[in-house]
Amino acid sequence: MRVNNSIRTFRACYPILQMKASLRCLAIRVAFRAVGTLAVLGLPAKAVPVTIRAATVIDGRGGVLHNTTITVDGSKITRIAPAGAARVDFDLGNATLMPGWIDTHIHLVSHFNGAGRADSSAESTTEFILRVEGTAWETLQAGFTTVQSLGAESDKVVRDLINSGVVPGPRVLTSLTALTDKSGTREEIRAKVQKLVAAGADEIKIFATKSSRDGGAQSMTDAQIQAACSEARALSRRVAVHAHAASGAKAAILAGCNSIEHGTFLTDEVLDLMVQRGIYFNPNLANIPNYLEHKAAYQGIGNFTPEGFAEMAKDLPIRIDTLKRAMAKKVMIVFGTDAVGGLHGRNAEEFILRVRDAGQPAMDALISATSRAAASIGMGDKIGAIAEGMEADLVATDGNPLLNIEAVRKVTFVMKGGVVYKNLPPASR
Repeated sequence: MRVNNSIRTFRACYPILQMKASLRCLAIRVAFRAVGTLAVLGLPAKAVPVTIRAATVIDGRGGVLHNTTITVDGSKITRIAPAGAARVDFDLGNATLMPGWIDTHIHLVSHFNGAGRADSSAESTTEFILRVEGTAWETLQAGFTTVQSLGAESDKVVRDLINSGVVPGPRVLTSLTALTDKSGTREEIRAKVQKLVAAGADEIKIFATKSSRDGGAQSMTDAQIQAACSEARALSRRVAVHAHAASGAKAAILAGCNSIEHGTFLTDEVLDLMVQRGIYFNPNLANIPNYLEHKAAYQGIGNFTPEGFAEMAKDLPIRIDTLKRAMAKKVMIVFGTDAVGGLHGRNAEEFILRVRDAGQPAMDALISATSRAAASIGMGDKIGAIAEGMEADLVATDGNPLLNIEAVRKVTFVMKGGVVYKNLPPASR
């Protein structure tokens, strides 16, 4: 998957992105006018405060409200009150309203090419950039208003374009790239962390272990891990740690890193240590079925070999068992998918796997993608909850996921920062 020189690639495509966003908004204006909806996709709903009514509101912190009206002024939620007789701007009917979901682990530039392969090396500049922008759009439409991409250099430009309003997409945080056992000595790793922070990295990612397709053993030395985590902490940056083996995870926890990603082979000792040190755990279940479902797209690329696929198939039940043990020990579990090509826009499948197969309570699964996820990325005071003063990031589903988790597949309304990006007419719900 191509990411080199991607910043230059994105800059070359600014006019194309602007034209695509304009055409999309024009098409949606026509569609919404046809159904008499007040919202225009991708533009502020109104210049004055707007009101939204929902039959059920899950606040992201464990609370549930019924027949509630939420007032949004600009990008903020300003009032939450029982619904009255007054007319509202967006009546969501029997839908369930929640804070916008947060996926704390995706790979935004990963996608399939025109031949259905996970390889962008032969794509033109135009095709590459439009497919990545399409990935951001699909993710937002699926109800994910914030994502953490771990990571590629091009993520920075996507992040900045979305923030400036040039293209629609979720709020993006990015590590820009990752540090590995090949990143050098302790001092070289410290210098690379400094360079990444200076370049605009929101967090640092390290590969403390090998890929699960290669067995997942520890790869970075304890000294390398300590250098990355301590330097990031000195520069006020979090560290997300790719770790399958318990040894790599333990070294990262002791070094002061912030989250363990994947964690396939975590032992009870390491899980206990995570509780003691307040470390977040992101088990990423959905990426394994995605790889197996799209085997033809990945086969033969890097370590996507028959042996690699067989290892992933064996790892899924192990990862589910690890999640169950983590829940029993009260580890802080956050939502993340490790989304690559095939999973973007289907991120919510992670909810279903965790609830159906791992037995995570539906409310806890939703909290893991809202207030707890927001806290894990340092944004707990801004997003992840429906409360006065918080950003108006909202997602509604047809059906209540507390009663049937599969309702997360039926997103009918999306607002990010007070801007409506999806509002399906009643006939489509």
